[in-house]
Amino acid sequence: MLIAALALVGCSSAPDDETANWDAQKLYSEAKTLMNEGGYDQAIKMFEKLESRYPYGRYAQQAQLDTAYAYYKSDEPELAILATERFIKLHPNHRDVDYAYYLKGLVNFNENLGLFGDATGKDLSQRDPRASREAFDTFRELVERFPESKYAEDSRLRMQYLVNSLAAYEVHVARYYYRRNAYIAAINRAQAAITQYPNAPSHEEALFLLVKSYDKLGLTELRDDADRVMQQNFADSKYLTSKHKEGRPWWQLWE
Repeated sequence: MLIAALALVGCSSAPDDETANWDAQKLYSEAKTLMNEGGYDQAIKMFEKLESRYPYGRYAQQAQLDTAYAYYKSDEPELAILATERFIKLHPNHRDVDYAYYLKGLVNFNENLGLFGDATGKDLSQRDPRASREAFDTFRELVERFPESKYAEDSRLRMQYLVNSLAAYEVHVARYYYRRNAYIAAINRAQAAITQYPNAPSHEEALFLLVKSYDKLGLTELRDDADRVMQQNFADSKYLTSKHKEGRPWWQLWE
C-alpha cells in the first residue's frame, strides 16, 4: 500500500506537458518563435517533439530542415551536417532541398575560415583542409543540380574562394617544407597547388618554390623547365625582378 501511495504521489507531482494536445502546426509555430528569438536548443527540442508525434507531412519535413539550421546557429557543425544529410536522403525531391545543400556547404565553409587562423608557429602539414574540400563539393553539387537556385550564385562565389584558399594552403605547406629542407615534399605540395587548383593566385609562389626546390636538389633540367613556365606566366613577378643582379640567376637571390 505504501509503495502504491508513493507511486501516486510521484505521478501527481510530475510536471504536465503543456504541449500534450498541440497539433503539428502549433508545435511548429512555437518552435519557429523560439528559434527566431535565439532559443535554438529549445527550438530543437520542440522540432524533435513535433517529428516524433507527427512524423509525416510538411511540418515534420520543415522541422527537419529547421533543426539543421538551429544546430548551425548553436555552433554544432557536425550535428548540423548530419541533419542536412538526413534531409537530403529522406527528401531528395523536396522543393527546398537546394537549401539543405547550401546549408551543408555553408557549415563546412565556415569551418574552412579557421584553416589559417592560428597557423603561426605551427606545422601546417598537420592542418586538415577536409572541410574546405567538402564545402566545395557540396556547393558544386548544388550548382550542377540546381543552376537556377537562389543559392547558386553565392555558391559559385564561395567555390572560387575555396579554390584559392585550398591552393594557398598547399603553398603554405610547400613553403613550410622548403624552409625545413624537405625539398621533395615541397615540390609535391607546390605541384598539387598548380595541378589541382587551376588559375589560383598562389600559382606564382608555387612555381617559385618549384624552381628553388629543384635547384636545391640539383635537378637542373626540371628547374629550368619550371623557370620557363614562371617567366611565361609571371613575367612581372617580384621574384624575377632581381634576375640579373650580381650576375646570378634569380632563384639564388631569394632565400
